[in-house]
Amino acid sequence: MSVRLWVNDVETVVADDGVNLLEVVRDQCGLTSVKDGCSPQGQCGCCTVLVDGKPRVACVTPVRRVADRRITTLEGLDDDTRHRWLAAFTACGASQCGFCTPGIIVRLEGLRRDVTEQPGEDRSGVSNHDVEQALAAHLCRCTGWRPIVDAWHLAVSGGDDPRLAHGGLAGRDPAAASRRATLEGGNHQLVGPAVAAGQAGFATDTCPTDALVALPGPDGEWVLDTTVAGARRQAGKVQGRRTTVTAEPPLTVPDGDWSVTLRTSWVDPAYLETDASWCEPGGVPATPLANGGAFGGKVDSPVTATARRLATDHNRCIRVLFDREDTVRLGPKRPPVAIGVRADGTGVMAVANTPGIVEAVAEVAAGLTVNAVDITGPPTSARLRGAGWVEAAVAVAAATGDHQITSPAGATAAATVTADGGIDVRVACGDPLDEVVLVSACTGAAHMAASWVTSENLTVDPATGDVEDLTIRSFGILKASAMPPVTVTIDPTLGDTTGPPVPGGDAVFAAVALAVWQHQGLPDTWPTGVPLRSR
Repeated sequence: MSVRLWVNDVETVVADDGVNLLEVVRDQCGLTSVKDGCSPQGQCGCCTVLVDGKPRVACVTPVRRVADRRITTLEGLDDDTRHRWLAAFTACGASQCGFCTPGIIVRLEGLRRDVTEQPGEDRSGVSNHDVEQALAAHLCRCTGWRPIVDAWHLAVSGGDDPRLAHGGLAGRDPAAASRRATLEGGNHQLVGPAVAAGQAGFATDTCPTDALVALPGPDGEWVLDTTVAGARRQAGKVQGRRTTVTAEPPLTVPDGDWSVTLRTSWVDPAYLETDASWCEPGGVPATPLANGGAFGGKVDSPVTATARRLATDHNRCIRVLFDREDTVRLGPKRPPVAIGVRADGTGVMAVANTPGIVEAVAEVAAGLTVNAVDITGPPTSARLRGAGWVEAAVAVAAATGDHQITSPAGATAAATVTADGGIDVRVACGDPLDEVVLVSACTGAAHMAASWVTSENLTVDPATGDVEDLTIRSFGILKASAMPPVTVTIDPTLGDTTGPPVPGGDAVFAAVALAVWQHQGLPDTWPTGVPLRSR
């Protein structure tokens, strides 16, 4: 049997062989704005399309359910509408790596249409809460949600707002914006409407269409097929679920008379584009980092070496992919810690044995004795955002009464949780280069910190070390509706705001973690389980 549907007004006929809508629009129609971030679990929203004008997650939609219906992706929006959304996201800093953005834009376009179709409704009157609720099916790790809400208001405001000129880059230097984004992301990063459109050069998007697809098999081997779906079937991929077992930090606080104690567990960096690379025989593998640094989580990814080796072995182009569960099981985590600190800033820190972690802590907390401990669990990395030194700096600041944190790179930040539940951030990190990008990066760092302190961790089997939380939603990332408003101010009283630029997001990450922890009374275990905002 076959199924007929219209994809961006083009009649498309596909075999009804169990394929889902994501596979049709990406693999058969070549529409790469539609992304796969959860492989497929229907949990990240990156594959959102419009079905007869209504948003739907494509990865868990069997194609037979949309027979004779009209499918619209970002590419299929009319030019004026698409360009306005892309410019609004660029102008507001609502897109950083750009992986999740196309699906979010399609979702918001569906909301705009819903409001427009209701007599007497004014889309400019849609509240922030309405937008946040529309984003419930989505995850964004980079922006902290608030710039996306701002982009909605700009896009639907009507008229020719000057911020929308030049693709959202009016009055801005694209090279300076890219330089700031690269500093914050730790890897080359572009800024502009093409990024918001999901055209930032992700490896799985740029691969030749005739490449074989390789996925990890059940016994550590690599399984190859002509399609992603076929490789998943051969590998026996069966999506896991969130465990019902309560996560427990694996380390105990060292003995001592402490003013402040803190215990954490494993945390996943939760980048949305899973590890991917491709390589021609004898060629150079495509980077899995693409338009951003994945918060340090892909620096040592094995996919590039694997793509090169398999391309040589099979004498043809090979695309190597991790499914979401592969990334969860095999990718590096933030190492757990257990810290005790006295009021003078001295103390002891136990941390999962991780190369480079002792040196990272020594840069910011010379008064701590650091004991690296061998524990059973997933791989860890000191390359993840602020791993080790942030926990140490936050614990020392809490014990000594300090209210600001300086990163090893030289940025300084301070943060407070306000009486109305918002987060105020102040930062000094040299020349801002581009304030839109800097504010977006700092807002994203604030989201990551608030999420980490209150709700993020992974359940790990203490006997086997296996991660049991295998869905991206099980990581505990704060949704848009749970994230407080964030205000970011570049503050010269904290440090240099005119000298050479340095990354500011890491210092903000630490400062917001401190502020949220203090606001909640310094409980000795993260995540605290106490929400900052409940709606």
